[in-house]
Amino acid sequence: MDQLWANRAASSEAAVAQRHLKRLWGLPGTQLGVVAWPPTRRDAMFGTWHYWWQAHLLDCLVDAQLRDPQPRRHTMINRQVRSHRLRNNFRWTNSYYDDMAWLALALERAARVAGVERHRALPKLAHEFLEAWVPEDGGGIPWRKQDQFFNAPANGPAGIFLARYSEKMRRAQQMADWIDETLIDPETHLVFDGIKAGSLVRAQYTYCQGVVLGLETELAARTHDDRHAPRVHRLVAAVAEHMAPTGVLTGAGGGDGGLFAGITARYLALVATTLPGDGAEDAAARDTARRIVLASAKSAWDYRQTVDGLPLFGPFWDRDAQLPTRAAGEAQFVDGAVNGSEVAERDLSVQLSGWMLMEAACNVTAVTAGSAT
Repeated sequence: MDQLWANRAASSEAAVAQRHLKRLWGLPGTQLGVVAWPPTRRDAMFGTWHYWWQAHLLDCLVDAQLRDPQPRRHTMINRQVRSHRLRNNFRWTNSYYDDMAWLALALERAARVAGVERHRALPKLAHEFLEAWVPEDGGGIPWRKQDQFFNAPANGPAGIFLARYSEKMRRAQQMADWIDETLIDPETHLVFDGIKAGSLVRAQYTYCQGVVLGLETELAARTHDDRHAPRVHRLVAAVAEHMAPTGVLTGAGGGDGGLFAGITARYLALVATTLPGDGAEDAAARDTARRIVLASAKSAWDYRQTVDGLPLFGPFWDRDAQLPTRAAGEAQFVDGAVNGSEVAERDLSVQLSGWMLMEAACNVTAVTAGSAT
């Protein structure tokens, strides 16, 4: 592993731990991420609950344990899992399939990488995704329960989870095929957001590309079915052209958007490290994915602020980060999504994305170092 990126990932982890990690309601043996720094009193008391941000915090802790296994971090992962369920009213589930998919992915990795297991959680979440499959309604699985919006951010991560956890390859492949048939822009080859009551929602977000890359790469590696790798080749090229035209992934502001580019970087790193095949197109996809991750990570690091010796990342990795203050306007929950704070750097999502990017850079340089020796 490249020590430079390992050090930067460790600094990013320390920054989030110092500014955001706190006991839930002061209870011993608990820990969650405070959603803003500096926090309001409501934030510090965990009056604000963003389920899927906490799932990504757990995923980042698992990344760190993979990079540098520590008994202390094993404890942190266990506390994060326990506290997630506690803050979510003693349940693993909620009404949003995309939220549940992010938690399922993080819990599956926590069990596999860190040995932190919750034996009831994963079967329960897998059941939710399998039961939600409704091709007769035009899906896919919907974004949330009792909804007719079928989108990539629900089907992509749920498909990755089903492929990894339950070996439900057929359903994971059906999800990938549904996305490929329904949501691919014929002009740019990017992934559209979703389909609502039969009409395309044509927004193209970075993380939609990321989750589809993750799903198709996972299936290429696990099934050896030859329809998946060409989709990865096509989508990596589209991301490079349209979503990283300068080499650096485009940002999407704060709030929920703060996580988008980090998620994309995570799954580009998966392409770089996991996409099988010896062909020229396989090698080109891996190299391009690796190049975008490293260029983005270098830029995000160069444009960071430093507070108490630790990094503070911006929502756009190609411009200077700003220092947030408590006086600036807060993130707002509107129609099932979180809009960013006035200064987006305040949002936990933005800082998690930067940390996720540094861990992704670690992963792609670890593989390169390994293959060079």
